[in-house]
Amino acid sequence: MVIPLKANELVVKAGDTTYLANSEKVDGKLILTNQRIYFKASNGHGDEYNLEIIPTDILEVIFFNTKRILPTGLNVVMKTGEERKFSLKKRNEIGAMINKMY
Repeated sequence: MVIPLKANELVVKAGDTTYLANSEKVDGKLILTNQRIYFKASNGHGDEYNLEIIPTDILEVIFFNTKRILPTGLNVVMKTGEERKFSLKKRNEIGAMINKMY
């Protein structure tokens, strides 16, 4: 999986995740760099669900439980009011890294 990096941009953390878009679950990779956050869909959804999140656009990061008991949910709330919800294994670690970015 290749993403275009900007000058002086380095990948800090990457991992498998599921993007919870409306009523769909889209598998892919969540990639944290020192400048941005990417979600790259892996199951044929391509351009429809690929995301790029700029840290200055983030209002807050909220943890939530998926399936009522599993502590794997990460909700990135944008300043525009939009929400980007992900389900991932190391949500506390990723959430802490995102909190340091904005």
